[in-house]
Amino acid sequence: MVVLSHYQAKKALEARQDGNGRVSISLDLGLSTIEMMLVEHGLQLPDVNTLEWRAVEEIAGSSSGCFVIEGGIPRAIQFYSEATDRVYSLYPTTRAPTMLISGIPMHRIKNTDPHQDTLEKIRAIKPVVGQVLDTATGLGYTAIEAARTAEHVTTIELDPIALKVCKLNPWSQELFDNPKITQVIGDSFEVVAEMEAGSFTRVIHDPPAFSLAGDLYSGEFYRQLHRVMRNRCQLFHYIGDPESKSGRSITAGVIRRLEQVGFRQVRRVPRAFGVVAEK
Repeated sequence: MVVLSHYQAKKALEARQDGNGRVSISLDLGLSTIEMMLVEHGLQLPDVNTLEWRAVEEIAGSSSGCFVIEGGIPRAIQFYSEATDRVYSLYPTTRAPTMLISGIPMHRIKNTDPHQDTLEKIRAIKPVVGQVLDTATGLGYTAIEAARTAEHVTTIELDPIALKVCKLNPWSQELFDNPKITQVIGDSFEVVAEMEAGSFTRVIHDPPAFSLAGDLYSGEFYRQLHRVMRNRCQLFHYIGDPESKSGRSITAGVIRRLEQVGFRQVRRVPRAFGVVAEK
């Protein structure tokens, strides 16, 4: 699978302009690099197809898209979901891409990158051990990182369309290959309510923005998270920029509701843009 963004396409065009016959480039959005031949008609791909210069220029001109290359033809990684009436797309950064849902990025990308953003969430409740619940799969980065140290990770995704994006994202492949990760399709609000009490030692709650999933910020949902956790175990709840006006307001409400349902030692973790709580 070859996936490119404007970062890689521009590098190929610069090499061509400099008169080079080869370029060291990534075909998996920065996970690895390979030396490629530049031929008269375009970029010579490993599968013997050629990505024509016209197509390379098209990719280079799209600062917000990632493209899977099939038979030498680029196709934007973007899907519309009839179930949620939302558009899901893969958005490039200098490292791991993020996913846009109706134009809203699912990771922090200002002064950081999605991979580093994920590591901050994991560090907030380290050590991440035992049975872990990830309430919002997204691109699977949280589940993948948690599975490095946990016994097992259960991750929930509302929309199967999001997983179509994952399958074309090189950084998400371990989500499908790691036997320590179990995927569940459904609404976290409903799925968690059906889970057994005391099932998890860590919960990572990284919901979409409040405007997209207000029920996942409700006291009723927090009550269910509290129920499925074991005693003396931790929850990380991503909220958003704690310094923004909306972030301060949402954070205050989250802390109040977490405490009301029985969580203890609820504290802000500004570096991870969230709060940590203990059962």
